[in-house]
Amino acid sequence: MKKGTLRQILLITDGCSNQGEDPAAMAALAREQGITVNVIGVLDHFDAEDSRGLQEVESIAQAGGGISQIVQTRQLAQTVQMVTKQAMTQTIKGVINQELQGILGETGTVEDLPPEKRGKVMEIVDELGETVDLDVCILVDTSASMKTKLPTVREALMDMTLSLSARMGRNNYCLYLFPGKRKAVTRVVSWSPNLDSIERAFEKIGTHGVTPTGPAIKEATKSFGQIARRKMLFQDDEAYDDGPRF
Repeated sequence: MKKGTLRQILLITDGCSNQGEDPAAMAALAREQGITVNVIGVLDHFDAEDSRGLQEVESIAQAGGGISQIVQTRQLAQTVQMVTKQAMTQTIKGVINQELQGILGETGTVEDLPPEKRGKVMEIVDELGETVDLDVCILVDTSASMKTKLPTVREALMDMTLSLSARMGRNNYCLYLFPGKRKAVTRVVSWSPNLDSIERAFEKIGTHGVTPTGPAIKEATKSFGQIARRKMLFQDDEAYDDGPRF
């Protein structure tokens, strides 16, 4: 299997969108374009409102072919790293399963292989997880209910970039906040190999009342076209060879 680029949207929210398009529908559209949508729900108190937020978190991730995880604020840093890496493994394993189906038939998967061969396949999955290029568009909910959680979100994202920097594969990130000051979604960090500017971005964040999660996912999906065009400009440089989409 030739190495390509994994594309992820990482949504951090406390749920309950209340403006714009249906977020699950927008996640499904992202998935159709080869972009996995992962969702981390930051819910500290589980009441009736949180139950609705939980359902939304799960439905967005399911529609986007990604992973959902509900955490309390203090667990956020570890969870951001875990979800990002688990989603990489899940996506790579899914591609290998598709290739195996061409060999073993429609029901063929990694789990159907003999233990020895299954172990070798998982070694390949682990190796690709370290070497494949990764594009992550981060969406952070800045609605009023997230105000006290944002410092922890910032720390979690910095920890994630430090952790992923140890990989051999190239990492690219961008950061969107929703809602923005003057519109539903605001890009505060353009595509970059690191998120050093994230601390400055978070210093200027103001929280607002509405939660336009659907429009945020829609804008995040569009952002992958920007990095694709940038890489085309450098298509003679192997470092920008985007390869096939997983």
